[in-house]
Amino acid sequence: MSAYGHQMEREYSARSLSNRENSGTEMGSRYVMESGFYMTSFAATIFIAGLVTVGVLLITLLIALTVMLQSCQSKSSGVVEIQKASDDCKIFALYAELNSLEADEFPSICRAFASQHIRVGQYARDLNATMLVVENYFSSIMPLNNGLDVVLIDIDDILSSNPHHTNPLMHRFDQFGCSDCIEEAKHLKHLLIFRLYMKLQASGWPLILLSRKSRRQQNATVGHLISAGYSGWTSLIMRSDDEVHMDGCEYFSKRRAVMQKSGFHIAGVISSHMDALTGPYLGKRIFKLPNAIYYSLERQIGKSVPE
Repeated sequence: MSAYGHQMEREYSARSLSNRENSGTEMGSRYVMESGFYMTSFAATIFIAGLVTVGVLLITLLIALTVMLQSCQSKSSGVVEIQKASDDCKIFALYAELNSLEADEFPSICRAFASQHIRVGQYARDLNATMLVVENYFSSIMPLNNGLDVVLIDIDDILSSNPHHTNPLMHRFDQFGCSDCIEEAKHLKHLLIFRLYMKLQASGWPLILLSRKSRRQQNATVGHLISAGYSGWTSLIMRSDDEVHMDGCEYFSKRRAVMQKSGFHIAGVISSHMDALTGPYLGKRIFKLPNAIYYSLERQIGKSVPE
């Protein structure tokens, strides 16, 4: 081969080698760029600190949500337990009325609910709902013009109010922060009974008033009724001397039997006391006005309090 040929071969070999080195360098650069990225130590520290902060915040949020959930569950459970206890006390109060239980047989926890029953407005709702039932019934029927269709109303709830009488239960309710609860409940019942009385009278119903008190107290009773706004009743029934020691249910049954034999038709009997709502000759409807829970206690303690 000529000297010129050798020179050309050497130049070609040198160019080929250079091209392979450059190609290797470019491939190496692409490999580095595709496999990762470069980060300084300061940037890495900030990045890790950020991740730790986010993690701590997430854990704190999770703990807070857990605590809030447990608190809500605890409150809900407490409300359910209070409502259940209140319902249980209402049922026991009715059971005590039906069976004339002694005050000592009344659960102690219900003495606290006795005041709460009034304070939270449950007794007012019960009483208003019952009055609505009574009013709806009598607005759907009309009495005959002969005056023989009558309504019997127990007035002893009205007569029980005496501003000069010290209630034996008041000190029991002081400990629950509701010393006025008893009088408040009585006032509400008197107000609604009076409203019902006026509506029945305006609708033309003859009204016969019932009382467990002796006929010897008739003048005082009439005076009390008139001062309370009651007037225009058809008859006021009170115990005769031979009925004073008679059981309440027997006494009322006897008087209703006399009315029926006299030609009266009893359209309804209204009372919050069971003795006036049991026995024969009750007529078409009976309406039990609700008592506040305290009534089961007051009724038994009142037996030892002279009139």
